[in-house]
Amino acid sequence: MKRREFNKLAGLGALAMHSFPAISPATLFAAEPNQLPRVPLGVCDHALRAMKPTADQVLDYAIEQRLDAVQLNSLRPLESRDDAYLRNLREKAAGKDIGFYLGAGSISDRSTRFRDNWGTGRELLREGIRVAAALDSPIVVCRIGTIEDRFTEGGIEPHVEAVIKTMTSLRAEALDAGVKFAFENHAGDLRTEELLPLIEETGTDICGAMLDFGNAIWAMEDPINTIERLGRNILCVSVRDVMLWETDDGATMQWTAVGDGLMDFPLYARRVAELCPGVPFAVESISNSPRPIPFLTDEFWTGFPNLPASGIADFLKMLRRGEPLEFLEPPPGVDQKTFDIQHQQSELQASLDYLKKHCHVGLKV
Repeated sequence: MKRREFNKLAGLGALAMHSFPAISPATLFAAEPNQLPRVPLGVCDHALRAMKPTADQVLDYAIEQRLDAVQLNSLRPLESRDDAYLRNLREKAAGKDIGFYLGAGSISDRSTRFRDNWGTGRELLREGIRVAAALDSPIVVCRIGTIEDRFTEGGIEPHVEAVIKTMTSLRAEALDAGVKFAFENHAGDLRTEELLPLIEETGTDICGAMLDFGNAIWAMEDPINTIERLGRNILCVSVRDVMLWETDDGATMQWTAVGDGLMDFPLYARRVAELCPGVPFAVESISNSPRPIPFLTDEFWTGFPNLPASGIADFLKMLRRGEPLEFLEPPPGVDQKTFDIQHQQSELQASLDYLKKHCHVGLKV
């Protein structure tokens, strides 16, 4: 079913249908009377990053796991961007009721993590629009970079201004293609109070949020607050759990499989279903990778000059409930790559199982 035909179906809401064009209304709302619709369930290729899977391999995994969506973190997994290849990939996914959610990556040319493999940020985003339309993806996920960008000259504001200019310059192309920009809070670069004005200034007709719960923690936010504040602007959600523990200079964060950390996924799924039905959870598990959040140092706060202490209160409450996690090493006789592949597969499977069993997530259960 084409997106434009799908959006005409009555009683579902334009945003929900734009967010998940591959699923039929009957499937999406197959719930008991007075129950919320189920949240579609997907996988991000980055969850299997040690394997460097192609888009076809990620799609095959989604088919095997009876998932509803495939999220590509970038254009890299695509073996080609030719029309014939993209058409075959789209048709293969549509035949299994799986929707594509395309990512482009950083579109901030001045970001510490920007790569010019695809040209400028604007050229990358324009190509993202074309490829997204070919795959019938309702969105192109884009971002600034990482928390490091908050400590560059001028702070995060010049990056925000630059990406808004890039996105608005491609308004006509996005509208013609029926594609929205899903701007991500990535690796601690943006908090919700910065992401929401970015979306509004760009224009909600072409821009919404790609909400990453794990990255919200990096920016010292409680995910439930990000859901409530972004609300119907959420177009896609990247999920993994987290454990936090106190250190001498603040905290350490380590992401975990869903269900093994501090996050309340049954609550998150319920609120996403209420506020933006049809928006999928794409599992992007990243475990065994501790990262510091040194909020007790003066240097750290130079990257958050406008953030009041009250803005991290809920994060601190989560921190007090956490406990240290052991860093896992490969067992004797197992090389690092093999260990990483096996560990990532295990964490991804555990996350999918938990979401299906405990959170009313997944349309094909």
